[in-house]
This record gives sequence, structure tokens and C-alpha cells, in this order.
Amino acid sequence: MSGPELPPAAAMLPHAGAMVLLSRVLHHEEDRTVCAVDIDAQSMFRDPAGNVAAWVGIEYMAQCIAAHAGLIGRASEKPPRVGFLIGSRRIDFHAPCFRRGQTLEVTARRVWGGAEGLVSFSCTLRDASTRTLLAEGRLNCFTPAAGDASTGSGDPS
Repeated sequence: MSGPELPPAAAMLPHAGAMVLLSRVLHHEEDRTVCAVDIDAQSMFRDPAGNVAAWVGIEYMAQCIAAHAGLIGRASEKPPRVGFLIGSRRIDFHAPCFRRGQTLEVTARRVWGGAEGLVSFSCTLRDASTRTLLAEGRLNCFTPAAGDASTGSGDPS
């Protein structure tokens, strides 16, 4: 799925306000989602020059995974749920920062796991214009079952 039928990134995340770091969802399929991040004056974590340190890319990757989960849940009319980043493997940064005015393309591809429980995604960050690889790695996450008390959702009785 791509194009105008994709909802805004903020609608797919359990985040709010300035903590939504994704600019938009570009593409979604069963095991892969691609999002964009615009490094601009509204970007969280920017330095005085307007650049964002490369390590913030891990959160961009995690939010792309959350958008992927949100889009899958949306197909079943479920709201976005909280997930937890529990670890990463082989994160490589190929640039020290993301530059002001740059647009990033974030891709999260599910390697293993399902809609709930443990899941692993292979992620990349590329410059949207040049296609230069800026960061890559694998993120491992945990999504509690729907209604689990630790999510803050469900009926407490």
C-alpha cells in the first residue's frame, strides 16, 4: 500500500505532539514499511546548526516499526499500541549526523516475530535524494498482548 490512502504517521503511533519524529508514511506492505523524516526547524534533538546526531536514527527506526505495527492494527480496526525497544544488533552509522534540510527514508523490514510478543526488524536510514546509506541495524522489540495490564489498556476489572 502506498500513496494517498496511507494515514498520517502520527495516527499510526502511540506518541503525541513533538515526540512524533516521523514526517509521513511512504509505503507499507505485510513485512515492510517505509517512512520519511524531514530534518527541519521542528526536528527534535537538533543542535544549534539544525543538524540531528546520528544516534537519534535509532528512534527513527523504532518509530517506523511502530508505524508498521499501527498500520497492521489499523487493518483490524485496532488503535496504535505501545511497544518496547528491548535491544539492537549491529547498528552502524555511516554519517555523524543528519543535516538540516535533509529528508531521510527509514525502512523497517520484519525479520521474525508476529503482531504480539517478540519481533525483530532489519532497518535502514537513507538520504531520500541521493539514496546514500546513513545508518543500518536490527532492532528487537516487544509488543504486549492486547488488553495486557502493562500497556495501560484493557479493562482493569
